[in-house]
Amino acid sequence: MAKKPNILLFGIDSLRSDHMSLYGYDRLTTPHIDKYINEGGIMFENMFSPSIPTTPGYASMMTGYDCFGTDCVALRHKGDLIDSIRTLPEILRESGYTSTCIGFQGNAGSRGFEKYIRYEDWSPDKAESMNAAAIPELKRLAKQKKPWLLFMRHMDPHSPYYTKKPFDRLFYAGDEFDKNNKSLNPVYEFKPFRDYFLTWFPEGCTDAEYIVAQYDSSVAYMDMCINQILETLRLSGVEDDTIVVFTSDHGETLYDHDCYYDHHSIYDNVLNVPLAIRYSKFPYVGRVPDICQLKDFVPTVLSLSDIDTDIKFDGRDLTKAFSPEGLPQESEFYITEATWMRKHGWRTPEWKLMIALEPDFHFKPPVELYNLIDDPKEYNNLADKEPEVVKFLTARMKAHIKKREAETGRKNPMFTNLDWNGFGRPFKSSEEAYNTLHIGDPEAAKRLQAKLAEMGVED
Repeated sequence: MAKKPNILLFGIDSLRSDHMSLYGYDRLTTPHIDKYINEGGIMFENMFSPSIPTTPGYASMMTGYDCFGTDCVALRHKGDLIDSIRTLPEILRESGYTSTCIGFQGNAGSRGFEKYIRYEDWSPDKAESMNAAAIPELKRLAKQKKPWLLFMRHMDPHSPYYTKKPFDRLFYAGDEFDKNNKSLNPVYEFKPFRDYFLTWFPEGCTDAEYIVAQYDSSVAYMDMCINQILETLRLSGVEDDTIVVFTSDHGETLYDHDCYYDHHSIYDNVLNVPLAIRYSKFPYVGRVPDICQLKDFVPTVLSLSDIDTDIKFDGRDLTKAFSPEGLPQESEFYITEATWMRKHGWRTPEWKLMIALEPDFHFKPPVELYNLIDDPKEYNNLADKEPEVVKFLTARMKAHIKKREAETGRKNPMFTNLDWNGFGRPFKSSEEAYNTLHIGDPEAAKRLQAKLAEMGVED
């Protein structure tokens, strides 16, 4: 019996597909990944992570189920995944695989790996720290007879955007301390996050574009380090027998929609993620325009590995997109967020409906509706102007919820996980949410607030 292929999985936290040059971004942020995929890989142009943020994103990625199937929607998910669910490493173990997870121990979606390795994922040297852990492990795995799964959770695009020289100036040639630039004032005035930002923004920084450039530079720095892993794979002699995957749990908001430099909300900048695969024994290469979701990853990689299971996944085998019959589109789908706000909605190729399940700390309207064709950046809320569209999409969403509740035998976790925020209760008002949620060190708050006064930002 032929040996099953190895699987090298890059799970890059907070990576927006539209900030990758692989996906057409005008900054050359991912040249090494671009070359690797363009030489012989597949890139899915419309990949979505429908349940934000990290915990439900990875739960779906690692199981092949949607949020109803995993019963996981919140960042602060309580407990493990449902016992009846098998994660990818658990499924692969039954086919003789070993598995290693680097940088993701303790999260519900990381269950089932045989070996866990920690690395310094919050340091300025994130990607180099990953290489220090991953490259020796990759070399070890490449020598073994059993097939293997190596999952690496890269954290470079996740805030704080630590960028080393000379990468910090790679996409920025301005003056980030220009006192006439007030673009960061709204960021410093947003009390829930500003203490956190002041711990890693350069002191006195005024330009929002500088921070965005640091995100892009972090991606470019990571890309360079990832190339060392790809080169190690090549030199190990097992590249042709390895499925290499690049994907992410969610995107990033950057300066968009007042959700500064984070990954909450369900705008497309957070939902759109990359999926790129290279495997020498798969005969197709190129770009796939089909809409797909993270739940499709497990059935797809199992198909590429020629592994049959008795599992009825919520996701689909995307390799069928290359078959004569093609892959039926799943063009509209349910979207959720339980990070710093609790919202859900419905997305179609034309429309995006977002409904707040409780007041949010950005004081946003309870219903948002966007025409994705006319307004792809989602800045023109049409909820009041198009009540019939809101009604129609709400009905579609409710019908889907009812169907999935009946299929799983459980209530929608968006309705049952009322401790999503860690305070044990939903928020009754936006003011309560705004004054309760906080990122930062409370003990250092007074010292940090002094910086605001120096910069002319009122407390």
